Amino acid sequence: MTPSAGTGVGAPVAAIDCGTHSTRLLVHDGAQPLERLNTITRLGQGVDADRRLAPEAIERVAETLRRYREVMDDHGVERVRMATTSAARDAANRDDLFAVAEALVGVRPELLSGDEEGRLSFAGATAELDARGGPFLVVDIGGGSTEFVVGRSDPTGIWSVDLGCVRVTERFLRGDPPEPGELADALSVVRTHLDDVVREVPETRQAARLVGLAGTVTTVAAVELGLQAYDRSRIHHFVLTRAAAEDVFRTLATEPRELRRFNPGLEEERVDVIVGGALILVGIMRFFDFHECLVSESDILDGLVMSLLT
Repeated sequence: MTPSAGTGVGAPVAAIDCGTHSTRLLVHDGAQPLERLNTITRLGQGVDADRRLAPEAIERVAETLRRYREVMDDHGVERVRMATTSAARDAANRDDLFAVAEALVGVRPELLSGDEEGRLSFAGATAELDARGGPFLVVDIGGGSTEFVVGRSDPTGIWSVDLGCVRVTERFLRGDPPEPGELADALSVVRTHLDDVVREVPETRQAARLVGLAGTVTTVAAVELGLQAYDRSRIHHFVLTRAAAEDVFRTLATEPRELRRFNPGLEEERVDVIVGGALILVGIMRFFDFHECLVSESDILDGLVMSLLT
């Protein structure tokens, strides 16, 4: 099933995901995507420590939403669904963001729970997959949280943990490059959280295939591919082996930021958080003994759009 299943070409709809690290837009007409944009806005800047959204972070998101509103108007979008996730869940002043976003976009953002986020991500990630290849463990590594969803055509178990590329970096990885002890401490915390995942959702141990979503996973794939320029067609459904993920992690974790930034496939805005994200990915592959990860560019955005088209 794709976002256009059961629908024809009609008035375009749009979905916006205001995540901890990025703000993204998908415009769809029921038959095909018309626009897919991704802007790194760092909404989660300092949230883990202060439990508040920084004014400059809100303004970065607002600037992006102004541009996205123009794009939606150009396409004649009539219905929009906008969601926020981990950073907003953790912030005491999230209403400051919601008021600005509603004024710019015309709809108030939905504050998704980890369960809702997981269901939408699973719907988007598995829409093109044959359920007979499951059960799938869909892992959405965000900036502030990671969602684990297991199932074939529908989720049978969901769990969200407070681990993301930004949160792990801010809590543990202070060296440039990170000290071995910092990496070991972070991996130990990841393993503890994964113990919780298995305890709460035992069927994750029976998953036949790992499906990885979001910027960390696609960036590790892009670095492995050595992409000089972003190419969705090469990243979507790329099979990332554990050996390759370990190699990318080892390379990035041992380089200072000034050298790390020259790796093809690594966006400048991800240079300081990619080690934390890659650490989570490698930790997951080790813990569950997955030898490969199917990289998906279809995720919560696609799930949000599907909810508007069905």
